[in-house]
Amino acid sequence: MHSDLIGKIEKARRYAAEPERIKFSDLRATFHGGNSDHEISLHDGQWSCNCSFFRMWGTCAHVMAMQRILHPMLTEEARQADLAIAQPDLNA
Repeated sequence: MHSDLIGKIEKARRYAAEPERIKFSDLRATFHGGNSDHEISLHDGQWSCNCSFFRMWGTCAHVMAMQRILHPMLTEEARQADLAIAQPDLNA
């Protein structure tokens, strides 16, 4: 193996051990929920999910799970669990 490549592999290992080096600004994913699949996204620090609970509360189990999984790689805004301040949208 070429020595330059060996150095890059070692550097990649160090980076992988420090996920806080990475900050997501945009993300789209399919979340396989208990009843069906859901589209979840992060854009400019704001989460979105197509489940009905998210439409009412502005957060859901799918978003909260992603926040836990990706915590060190999220901006402070995207880390916030909105459940504590969320109010249901009764017009939804």
